[in-house]
Amino acid sequence: MRESLATTGGAHFAFTDRWGGVSAAPYEELNLGGAVGDDPAAVLANRKRAAASLGLDSARVVWMNQVHGADVAAVTGPWEADVDIPSVDALVTRERGLALAVLTADCVPVLLADPVAGVAAAAHAGRPGLVAGVVPAAVAAMVEHGAEPARITAYTGPAVCGRCYEVPEAMRAEVAAAVPEAYAETSWGTPSVDVTAGVHAQLARLGVRDPRRSPVCTLESADHYSYRRDRTTGRLAGYVWLG
Repeated sequence: MRESLATTGGAHFAFTDRWGGVSAAPYEELNLGGAVGDDPAAVLANRKRAAASLGLDSARVVWMNQVHGADVAAVTGPWEADVDIPSVDALVTRERGLALAVLTADCVPVLLADPVAGVAAAAHAGRPGLVAGVVPAAVAAMVEHGAEPARITAYTGPAVCGRCYEVPEAMRAEVAAAVPEAYAETSWGTPSVDVTAGVHAQLARLGVRDPRRSPVCTLESADHYSYRRDRTTGRLAGYVWLG
């Protein structure tokens, strides 16, 4: 159920794989996304299972309606109802025991925490979000809440790699104009984008030291969901919280 789990100075980070849940094909098994066509009861059961495996109360996990933008919401507790969930691509909190969650199926899940300041953030960085600057926006929101970039621990989770994320040449040029480090080439020699490399470059420019990168390419891994590979599929989740 977990791709990785790490604890640093009271901050906790975790990523899921696709196994250990109750969803039927084509979402099997641990689909955590509620807007992909899966049975809502299965998604709810999966979210409870995933939270329990991490020692979390599923009612204390905060989700967002991700729209490939750069807006950030500051949260102090769970949303009152589904209608209250904002359309943003990053969350920031100072509340201990409140887990922030980000859903992905090829995009880059970015988990951030400054345990000294007691600030955590989660961001959804797809290609549009990378260009829009969602990660710099998340770090800026953390700084507004007392974080210091040099103290921030950062993890990026399973995502499609630059060797597999083929795009038209014009799109690669557009992304590289904003984030040069995202310029890439597929393993078969065509234009591509490496979103994770772009995120790590942005973090480095912001003063975040030594971000950790998952070795998993979602498109290549049968243990992970990939929209580019399967189209109709589930969603993985990344979680960050302060103990």
